[in-house]
Amino acid sequence: MSRRCELSGKNAQTGHLVSHSQIKTKRRFNPNLCDVTLLSDSLKRSVRVRISAHALRSVEHRGGLDAYLLKAKNDQLSDRMLKLKREIQKSAKLPAEEVVA
Repeated sequence: MSRRCELSGKNAQTGHLVSHSQIKTKRRFNPNLCDVTLLSDSLKRSVRVRISAHALRSVEHRGGLDAYLLKAKNDQLSDRMLKLKREIQKSAKLPAEEVVA
């Protein structure tokens, strides 16, 4: 399982751990991923996702999973979230954006 947020697309970064004597050692900066269950209002069901804590705050700020997905850019979302976004657009009868596959 990759260390990647399904909504925001955040993934692990690399850098250096620098000691007091300035010796640089490679290390990874992993995103703070959380396994959460979010409710979709338009689909009337819950969805289990693995997202970063930052994305979770953004979902709450935008007013729920549906609002977040409808505003999100398609290149950030995982394949599973793109499919969910299309289902939400169909149920809400909104014009679908062009999805680049």
